[in-house]
Amino acid sequence: RIGERFFTSLGFAPLPQTFWERSLFAKPRDRDVVCHASAWSIDFKEDLRLKMCIEITEEDFQTIHHELGHNFYQRAYNKQPVLFQDSANDGFHEAVGDSVALSIAPEYLKQIGLIEKVPGVEGDLGYLMKIALDKVAFLPFGLLVDQWRWKVFSGEVRPAEYNKAWWELRKKYQGVAPPVARSEAEFDPGAKYHVAANVPYTRYFLAHILQFQMFRAMCREAGYTGAGAKLNKMLEMGLSRPWPEALEALTGEKQIDARAMLDYFAPLKAWLDEQNKGRKVGW
Repeated sequence: RIGERFFTSLGFAPLPQTFWERSLFAKPRDRDVVCHASAWSIDFKEDLRLKMCIEITEEDFQTIHHELGHNFYQRAYNKQPVLFQDSANDGFHEAVGDSVALSIAPEYLKQIGLIEKVPGVEGDLGYLMKIALDKVAFLPFGLLVDQWRWKVFSGEVRPAEYNKAWWELRKKYQGVAPPVARSEAEFDPGAKYHVAANVPYTRYFLAHILQFQMFRAMCREAGYTGAGAKLNKMLEMGLSRPWPEALEALTGEKQIDARAMLDYFAPLKAWLDEQNKGRKVGW
């Protein structure tokens, strides 16, 4: 309900009653279910649902806001023909939810009564570090998953080298190695839900850049429902127009631009540059 109120504060209509009646919010006791959070539009109209085994944690609180971003996106474009009822590109659906989740800052948590006071500016670096460990540290992994999948699909990586190729990419982009010896008897990529479920992953890489671009645009409109109106204008387009036009409707820009992400973390980068003076960073 708190997540829904965030969207209604931007001018969006509340979710239909069927959402609350038909969604899965808690893990059933009588059967196994896939608990990976997902948002659904069942009839391409108003039958919106959330499937998630919610626990009372900060992570799930953010995930709920993210998934509701999918649901409000699905409803926004439900006037489009069915073939156009999707996001402008794969990254948009994920970016919308994540840009909303970026608003779960201390000011918002105080506003809804989850914390008593907003930490002072001395806490900004710690907060930015927390976000960076989630957003920035993800980028190398977000890039390599589909690189591995594409190499498999093209035949460049053969079945006898699936695991070897996976860890080569992990080392190249992330600088990490397996904690114990691995062999082709294991299939470590399959431990990632999206690999096992055949879900393309580049959307998440793009979304981690797009979300900051979208967030910056909404911040410029913050304080009144104009932010929601601009966001909704983009959402309503669905897949009916090329994605640069959809992006322009919200941000005024036609190209994906990482500068918003760099600006967001600029204070943290300046601090890290100072801390790492004289050190060789990398692998």
